Amino acid sequence: MKLTKLMTVCASCACLCACGLHHTKDTTMTQNWDKVFKQSNKVTVQKVHFKNRYGITLAGDLYMPQNTSKGTKLAALAISGPFGAVKEQASGLYAQTLAERGFITLAFDPSYTGESSGEPRNVASPDINTEDFSAAVDYLSNHPQVDADKIGILGICGFGGFALNAAAMDTRIKATVVSTMYDMTRVSANGYNDSVDDKARYKMLQDLNAQRTQDYKSGTYAKAPGLPEKLTGQEPQFVQDYFNYYKTPLGFHKRSINSNGNWNTTSALSLINMPILQRSAEIQNAVLVVHGEKAHSRYFGEDAFKKLKGNNKELLIIPGANHTDLYYKTDVIPFDKIEKFYKSNLK
Repeated sequence: MKLTKLMTVCASCACLCACGLHHTKDTTMTQNWDKVFKQSNKVTVQKVHFKNRYGITLAGDLYMPQNTSKGTKLAALAISGPFGAVKEQASGLYAQTLAERGFITLAFDPSYTGESSGEPRNVASPDINTEDFSAAVDYLSNHPQVDADKIGILGICGFGGFALNAAAMDTRIKATVVSTMYDMTRVSANGYNDSVDDKARYKMLQDLNAQRTQDYKSGTYAKAPGLPEKLTGQEPQFVQDYFNYYKTPLGFHKRSINSNGNWNTTSALSLINMPILQRSAEIQNAVLVVHGEKAHSRYFGEDAFKKLKGNNKELLIIPGANHTDLYYKTDVIPFDKIEKFYKSNLK
């Protein structure tokens, strides 16, 4: 199956930017609790926004342990993903749970999606999405209750790959967790299990560049196919798993690409041509790679781990888990291990 059949974005574009700059469809971020998980009474949460190095304003939810005194400085984590999701879904669940365990956490929407700014909408970029993590580190490093020497990041699904890419560049990141990761540049260029050959990839590039011509002519951006609105039962199991999370009350969110929209078709071009993880072997700080035993994407995590060097890198395979189990199943996501990892390496 081609990646474009999975690349699905926010049809609702509510987002707030700093300094009065705002996306045209809405001037306010949602203030009510609209997450797909239950609110915890052990943390406080507030809306925040911050700019990345390209001038795009990112929207985030900042979670803090209850009753944190003003003079206390805590370790902090920036969290994003999955690819095509919003902070009200899996990244928010991770952020809230880890805030319950004593961290300041920031779940954010990537550029061009959710409540974050950026035009056109529904665009992905290996460079800008890597930068988004560093922008979150910028914000956390300057927060008065964050210890700037104790900052980690956590990437889920496609943002696992971008998190590793950020960790290879940004030495302020002291510990990185990637959960059920994809390398979006690899799967875009090579297909699943590296099944796309040079001839097929060239044909894909021809089609995408022809679409660029048409997009310019029409003044609009064609949309890539997304998840089906209904299942026939003939889809691959992992597509059914995505559907059962994104398209049902379990994980549906109106601003989520995978729930209620589509990526721009031509987003795939930069992902095809600009591979990430070229410098991941140079990561000196700690990394934990978490993947499900039965995940269709497991090879991304295992291959990424093979490139890492040093004795502070770990691979954890969760028995029986598939790809999406690590989005929402709190009894499957190894939060005890993740907490221990961060506390051991952010000290």
